[in-house]
Amino acid sequence: MREFLLVIAAIVVGFALRSCRTLFFRKLGALCFLISSALSFYFIFGSICAGVIGTLLWFFLPWFDLFMRVRKLKHPLSNRLRFQKSPSPEYFPNAGRLINEIEEAEFEHILDSGWNWVGMQRYYRIFWNPEVKAIAALCLCEHENVAFAYVTISSRTENGQNIHTTNYPFSPALQHPPLALWRHLPCEKNSFPMIFHEHEQHLADLKIEEKDLLLPDPAMVTEQIEEEMRKRIDHNTERGLISLTGDGHFRYTKRGLFFLWKQAVKDMIRLC
Repeated sequence: MREFLLVIAAIVVGFALRSCRTLFFRKLGALCFLISSALSFYFIFGSICAGVIGTLLWFFLPWFDLFMRVRKLKHPLSNRLRFQKSPSPEYFPNAGRLINEIEEAEFEHILDSGWNWVGMQRYYRIFWNPEVKAIAALCLCEHENVAFAYVTISSRTENGQNIHTTNYPFSPALQHPPLALWRHLPCEKNSFPMIFHEHEQHLADLKIEEKDLLLPDPAMVTEQIEEEMRKRIDHNTERGLISLTGDGHFRYTKRGLFFLWKQAVKDMIRLC
């Protein structure tokens, strides 16, 4: 009974800490769940090694979805951005506030578009600011009952570099090609002034000055996004993470599934 109560206590404390707003306490709550798993296996099998295995099992949970669903999926090689009217920002966390902040930063709305990517519907509201030579895209994502919004700020250089700064909350599902330079921000960076400041710092870290940037062409924004996606697919094909199926689609290889698993583990540690 004592062992059972210890496991239950760890679970109860974990749920209590997970309900806190402070990130530190939420991470402690996740640690309590790991401890409860370790204690359960230790008490059942009477071995420290079993306790360690009980802890590590959490990090292998993504393999269930990867093996049962993702490995069978086919993804289109050519996914065109099409004009779509964005849904009401009221349905997306922080979207209305982000739109106001983007407009207050003197970014002008140029178009709305969207596409469906692996079952997730994405709506893009795209803005530009010719003075800072940057494009800002507010993305509204819908997947089943989950909805969230994030911002990506992009600049291009004369030598073909594409510099992006985003607060997209998850790790990328494909590797970025060499000339696509991304900075992924933590979830706490959830206001446009913060993201834009990080983008300026990103450019400074790369030693890219304003004179090195190309003036964006609003009429070519969707074509540039599609072209960059095609380059990403080509890069991942060369790296062996994905393979072409011969019918206009691609799917993840075994190496690609391991890449997705590593990304999922990183998200589990970062977002827990």
